[in-house]
Amino acid sequence: MSSINDLLTNFIEQKVTPIAGRIGNQKYVTSIRDGFISALPFMIVGSFMLVFIFPPFSPDTTWGFARAWLDFSNEYREQLILPFNLSMGVMTFFISTGVAASLARHYDLDPLATGLLALMSFLLVAAPIEDGKLVMTYFGGPGIFTALITAIYSTEVYAFLKRKNVTIKLPPEVPAGVSRSFEILIPVLVIIMTLHPLNLLIESETGMIIPQAIMSLLEPLVSASDSLPAILLAVFVCQILWFAGIHGALIVTGIMNPFWLANLAVNQTALANGIEPPVIFLQGFWDHYLLIGGVGSTLPLAFMLARSRAVHLRTVGKLSSVPALFNINEPLLFGTPIIMNPVMFIPFVFVPMINAVVAYFGLKWDLVAHVVSVTPWTTPAPIGASWAANWAFSPVIMCFICMAISVVVYLPFLRAYEKQLLEQEEQAAKEEAQGQTVTA
Repeated sequence: MSSINDLLTNFIEQKVTPIAGRIGNQKYVTSIRDGFISALPFMIVGSFMLVFIFPPFSPDTTWGFARAWLDFSNEYREQLILPFNLSMGVMTFFISTGVAASLARHYDLDPLATGLLALMSFLLVAAPIEDGKLVMTYFGGPGIFTALITAIYSTEVYAFLKRKNVTIKLPPEVPAGVSRSFEILIPVLVIIMTLHPLNLLIESETGMIIPQAIMSLLEPLVSASDSLPAILLAVFVCQILWFAGIHGALIVTGIMNPFWLANLAVNQTALANGIEPPVIFLQGFWDHYLLIGGVGSTLPLAFMLARSRAVHLRTVGKLSSVPALFNINEPLLFGTPIIMNPVMFIPFVFVPMINAVVAYFGLKWDLVAHVVSVTPWTTPAPIGASWAANWAFSPVIMCFICMAISVVVYLPFLRAYEKQLLEQEEQAAKEEAQGQTVTA
């Protein structure tokens, strides 16, 4: 048994950890992750407004409170929808600016100027004017990939020109703000002279502007991201990385966020049109069914540890139970430990995967309501799952089913690990007693 444990540990340390570490620290991965994090507050508030506009009641309800809410929403929908349109509806503004500002720090560029350059780049290709009006189609989910590409492109152009000293330099006496404005003048011209003609060329050849063409190319990939194999692969990679001590959730969510937001727009459009939302794998699904209590779905484990006979596990359980309620489980992961602990490898990796299968078919068979909102990842699972699904009750039941699965799978491995620790504690107590006897 020990030789197998040693082989597994050595493989993770020598093969998995270095590769995952390089991916996690890659500048584009970290910049995209930071961009989505910076946009998160706007998207959460915008999603909440959508839930408020479309309350979870039957259109023909006669219950006084529900009827009043529905009537109010219907009468003032145009006014109520404005905050949603200017938050979730223009999420690409926040994302493109955030990604570029984060990437700018890798090149020692001015984050504000770089963010504004990225925003202009996105608008240049994704904001056509029809009948004298600005078309907002690609300001939301459908424009996510365009926003990422233009943010990276514009920042790289800016960095390249500055590295080659192709810039306008003013005398030292000129205020710094004015100097920065002139420094970005040439990058602005280069972006306009490259992206605008390219957009016109693609439109003339295909009849589609750049974001429309990108979504057309990525449509099979976006569709595949909502499949069960894609879910299981994402969970497996996340768990393996975390087991090696690397924040796998940041890496996986950084990759999946563009797909989630593009798919979220589909569900929200369906909700607004009175149609059953079709997409399953969104951030709310990930946070509230697969990461209950944190990565590994360890909330039930924290409660079990708090009742353990082993002093060490009992202490960790008591300390980690409250943070786990809010999906923060680093004290449990490193205190138990689960990280690099071969005994806990199987449940840690496979509990979220089993939950993924159960939850996937629950939504696939329309037994559980679909996600239509972005929720804070720290929201306790049953509450967050209901909130994400427009306050439906079926996600609460699914959460408790997933937690029950976690208990069943974790329990035998916890008992085996607990037995090891009890033997170690007993041996330590004997050695301490012997030492006191000798001293006496």
